[in-house]
Formats: sequence, structure tokens, C-alpha cells
Amino acid sequence: MRLLNSRSTTTCMTSTGSSPKGGKKNHSAFNSSLCPVGTVLLGRKQVKTKAKPNVNVAISTSPHPISVTNEQDVNAALNEGALGTGTGTMSELDKLRLSTVNRYAQERKNSIIAVGLTVHTAPVEVREKLAVAEEVWNECVTQLTDYPHINEACILSTCNRMELYAVGLSWHRGVKEIEDWLSKKSGLPIEELRPHLFLLRDRDAIRHLLRVSGGLDSLVMGEGQILAQVKNVHRLGSEYESEFKAGGFGRHLNALFKQAIQAGKRVRSETDIASGAVSVSSAAAELAQLKLPSNSFDHSKVCIIGAGKMSKLLVKHLYSKGCSKITVVNRSMPRCEELAEEFPEVEFKFELSPKLMECVADSDVVFAASSSDSILISKEDVDAMPVCSEEVGGVRRFFDISVPRNIDPSISDLETARAFNVDDLKEVVDANKSARAAAAAEAENLIVEELHGYEAWRDSLETVPTIKKLRSKAEDIRRTELDKALNKLGADKLTKKERRALEDLSKGIVNKLLHGPMAALRCDASDPESVGESLSNMHALENMFDLRSEEEDLKKLLKNAGRR
Repeated sequence: MRLLNSRSTTTCMTSTGSSPKGGKKNHSAFNSSLCPVGTVLLGRKQVKTKAKPNVNVAISTSPHPISVTNEQDVNAALNEGALGTGTGTMSELDKLRLSTVNRYAQERKNSIIAVGLTVHTAPVEVREKLAVAEEVWNECVTQLTDYPHINEACILSTCNRMELYAVGLSWHRGVKEIEDWLSKKSGLPIEELRPHLFLLRDRDAIRHLLRVSGGLDSLVMGEGQILAQVKNVHRLGSEYESEFKAGGFGRHLNALFKQAIQAGKRVRSETDIASGAVSVSSAAAELAQLKLPSNSFDHSKVCIIGAGKMSKLLVKHLYSKGCSKITVVNRSMPRCEELAEEFPEVEFKFELSPKLMECVADSDVVFAASSSDSILISKEDVDAMPVCSEEVGGVRRFFDISVPRNIDPSISDLETARAFNVDDLKEVVDANKSARAAAAAEAENLIVEELHGYEAWRDSLETVPTIKKLRSKAEDIRRTELDKALNKLGADKLTKKERRALEDLSKGIVNKLLHGPMAALRCDASDPESVGESLSNMHALENMFDLRSEEEDLKKLLKNAGRR
């Protein structure tokens, strides 16, 4: 597996046990992990906490781990005696655990992870084992987000790639969980998959998706179909989130795919990379033309299996190359009728799936572009068919652009047949890449601009915890001072109207004092310079108002518990 490091630093913390969110399942892929969020282990007793977790930390004076998610959880643990009741100075063990907490907290909470394989890294035999059909997309995303360290996930699956994008609470553990899922999905040990996988983090992962959407990573550079597929992933994710409302396709991936769609549109509208660009379907049509003895479809009988988007593009490009008679075999007729309406100049013959073998036996060139996930035509089927005419060299040619494949590759062992798949299209598109080199360089500059835009938005999220801490601290001070004033005045002697006036006065003073600092923390997320200024202000305010880190908060809680 290839790993490209990014600007984020990574450290690991280990404990015992591993289970998904809520502790419902156990994923054996891990030998070390944090306890489930929202769970406190006290010796052998498990205490469920109701508060929504903000951070995952572990602190204990026993050999059993205690997962502490926030102040309420710590207090719950204190009430159970988990943190001890003795007095005296903090033990060295506590200090060590607090330092571990700090190291874990230093890792950026939301690492963006991209793992997958493409036509550049894996043969079709491997890609088809990980192909994810649209009807099981939701199920696969749910399986991924059920892992304890994966907050968001989505899958981009096409004939040339299967890429998984995730937002992980922990980089290392998130990657391990994704590897575990990939192994289960493919039925292959991860050791066999790793040589074909790419692994990218944060900036590299973001840049990769932007390049994919712009057609810069496609087998056919500049092809437009991939942008439609990226849009489809965003649609599926939005529908998934609308249905389940579980955060599986949350704000990070939602914003990332919106940025990718914008990048794809800009690349095609502001550069010449798409001028005369070919798709996988047009490359397949061109390859078929090259493989025919006459380099022409004039004397060839053509059959297409499937009537979806790929087939529609095939018809378009075959007709442009002089092929006006086409047989289409599909499971149902409605899509066939749509083809007839869209291409009235083409002479179609439509048949349903039961007549597949009959149609193939009567054809010289067969394209497979169906959504079937199994082999439709085997070597034995073709061996029993009559030999093609000498006008096509006595060879029946199959062009399989489906993933998973629909044509048995061993057909090529026969003297009277040849089978080609999407990996064989490289022969056609190599010249395309060199012709688009200049446009690709321009596109890369646009990708960098879009990358900076997304990173600026992501960085702007870092000020949110500081805003909450500052307001919380101000509110604590306001309440404390208000209570002192009420005690001095004699709270029981004041009317409700007078108490309300004092309450409103204190709130008004705090809000006016906080207005300037709060404004300094807000920024235009699309402007990197504005984000940078806000981050500088954030660090200054944290020092100025002594806004504690998680470690300091825990020290305070331990002190209040009696460990002075």
C-alpha cells in the first residue's frame, strides 16, 4: 500500500478491547483500542453515560480502562469511586495517563482518509471483487460507520475505480477498520489487497478526489462521465443522511464532494481538457474498430448487452463511426424504447435476456455494458457458437466494459474468439494523454485553488471549540459574580423584577464585552487569509483568557475530587 504523508502529525494510544459505537459489535481487526464512547468501565462493572461525547480519553487508577468523554462522564466515574478517593499528590501513573490523553488529543480529530484501487493500481480481476452497486451503497456505508473510529464514509465505485472516503476519529485505527471492511467485502486477506491499494490522508486525499472529479486521474483524461459519478455519490450521500440522520455523510464529506463537483466543473469550463475528449464507451468503440481487419463496421454485425448509460454512449460513438445497425439485449423494454427515441437514425433490433445467446451467436462484435454482477457469456457458450464470417477474420470479438465483468476472459483461449476488458483500453487512450498535457497543467492549478478553498473551510472549524470555551468561561464568571452581588443585597429581599433586572444587566455587559473577541474568531471560510487571521486570534484569546485544554480540565476535576 502506498502512503502519502500529509501535514497532520499522528500519535497512537492503546488500551484494551475494541467495539463499535454503542458497544453493539466486536471487530476483531483490532488488538488495541479505546473503550466505546459513552462507556465507563469500573473494574468489571460497566456504567453507561448519557452525555454526548466530545473527546475520547482514558484515565484510571486500576488495571481496567476507564473511558471519559466529558465532565459529566468524569463526575459519574468519580461518584462510582473510579478515580479514587485518597488525598495527596497526583500519582505518577495519573500523570502518565494524562500525558497520554494529551498526546491523543494532539492528533487532529477528523482525519480525512482515502483508500481504494483504480485502473492504474489494480487489474479488473481485483477491482470487480470490491465493486459496490448502487442498491447496496447505503448498507456498505452503514457497515463502515458502525466501526468505532469512522464518523463519516462514502464510496465512489465505477468501472475504473473503487474509492472509499472516510472521516476518522483516529488516523491509524480508522485505516485498520477500513482495511478490515475491504477484506470482508472482497473475501481476500488484506495482505493480498495491499499491493493494489492506495492510501491518502487529509490534503493528499482531498487533492486526489478533486483530480478525480476533474478527469485528471481517469484512464481517458478529461472524460466527463466521472464528474457525473461524483455527483451521484453526493446525491446518494445526501439521501442517506436525509433518511438515517446518523451523520454517516456529514458536513466534512458533504462539503468535500461539493468542492469536488465545483472543481470538476471549473476544469472543464476553464481549460480545453474536455475538447474532443473520449469516454470509456467511445474508447471501447474505437478499440473495436482498430481490432477489425478492415478497421470499419461496414460488414460487422454488432450487439450490445445492456441498455443503460454506458450503452447509450456506445450507440452514440458507434453511429459516429458508421455503425447504423445494432442489436440490443436487455432485461426489460422501457430503456430500449428510450434508445430508439434518442437515436431514430439507428436501425435497432431489441431482444430480452432469454435470447442473449441467440443474439451473440448471430453477431461479430459484442459489447457488454450491463449492471449484472456475474459472468453472462462463458467460454463453453462461445465454443458452441458458429464461426464468424471471413469478412471479420473468422473471429468473434467481445468488448467487456462492465465491472464486475460479464464476459469470461478465458474466451481468448479459443481460436475463433477474443475478449477485451477495460484494462485493454489503455492502448487507445495513451495518445489522448499526450495531446492534453498543456490543458492538464492548467487544470492542476485550478485544483490547487479548490484545495485551498476546502482547507480554509476545514481550518475555520477549529475556532468553534474556542468560541464555546470563551462563552462558557464568561458565563461561569457572570453567574459567580451575580450570585455574590445577590447575597450582598439579600436575595430574599429582592423582587422578581429586581432580580430579572440584575440578571439582564450582567448578561448585557458580558455580551458587549464578548462581541469583539467573537467577531475576531469568525471568518470567511472561503478566504484562506481570513481563516489564517482568525486562527491567530484564536491562539491569542486562548492565552489571554487561559482557556484550558482537556488535560487541564481533567487535572481540575481530579483536584476537586480530593487529589491535591
